[in-house]
Amino acid sequence: MRRVLAAFRTTLLAVFADQAAVTVMVGAVLLYSFFYPAAYRHQVASALPIAVVDADRSATSRALVRHVDALRAVQVVSQPADLAQARAQLEAGQVDGIVLIPARLERDILRGGSGELELLGNGAYLSRASAILSGLAEGVTAFARQQAVHQAAFMGAPQAAPLVLVQRPLYNTREGYGSSVVPGVSELIVHQTLLLGIGVLLGSRRAQLGRRLRFDAPSLLGMGAAFVLVGVCGLLYYVGFTAWVQDYPRGGNVPVLMLSVLLFALATVPFGLFVGSFFSTRERAFQYVTGVSIPLFFLSNLSWPALASPPLLVALAKLLPTTPGINAIVRAQQMGARLPEVGGELLNLGLLALLYGALACWRLRGTPRG
Repeated sequence: MRRVLAAFRTTLLAVFADQAAVTVMVGAVLLYSFFYPAAYRHQVASALPIAVVDADRSATSRALVRHVDALRAVQVVSQPADLAQARAQLEAGQVDGIVLIPARLERDILRGGSGELELLGNGAYLSRASAILSGLAEGVTAFARQQAVHQAAFMGAPQAAPLVLVQRPLYNTREGYGSSVVPGVSELIVHQTLLLGIGVLLGSRRAQLGRRLRFDAPSLLGMGAAFVLVGVCGLLYYVGFTAWVQDYPRGGNVPVLMLSVLLFALATVPFGLFVGSFFSTRERAFQYVTGVSIPLFFLSNLSWPALASPPLLVALAKLLPTTPGINAIVRAQQMGARLPEVGGELLNLGLLALLYGALACWRLRGTPRG
């Protein structure tokens, strides 16, 4: 036990003594907690500039323009005379979308027909175009319901309100992109910085010794415990302080969240020790992390559903700690998932901890020389 504690203390001192290791394992975690969410601070796109071409110039069309301008997603900044002028403004980057109100819109509605509108977006910016078109579609639909009620009242029909759809998001209550993406990426950041720090320390020591690294059982256990502590602290910092500061959904099921955090760290550390055992220099760690960060996020199926992924790829993704770890932590933190609901992910993490623990021992276990 004394040797385990000595190895634990030595590893922590080595982390803080190595400038590169402390920068990526501590400094990067702190930096990314403020830097990465900054890009999504607005959560949803709003006040995106659009142009409205009113070819009808009727009371109905003017009411529609006022209704569109009151939407949160868009802002009417221009009302050109024709579609050619509006297209020129779109190509110049002055507006991101166009609403074309054709002539005879009011006449068609008063005759009991269905008016038609044309909504155009700039496909060069898919996220902005999607926000504009979806916002306009919802606004125009609401305006059409109002016109239907007014028309029914004008024609003497009973003024009954049409069916109204009320949407209430269960978990991401702000319906923000940041609340959806950043919590999952946070776990990936801790995973990658932990792997980077482990790789830097192992690669540096192997470069100094000029041979394959070997550790006895107490040293390997103490070293792994130190890295687990660093990983757990990083994860708790993100699911606690960062989620509170950035006002992301949090505090769903704390006991399950703590268990998920611990198992994720216990699976990540032996995985990092196993991978890091192949690094002959500290630079190899940076090359590895740079190349696999984006694939790891997509393989976690947080941004791309598993049902739409090839079954073989989904099965292989379960061999990575990030896949069950990110899903378990996000579900427990944001959705309040109970233990049975994330039991599969937690079991996956436990099995990965045993698997990579055995592989790390195979690669690093032995009698130290020199």
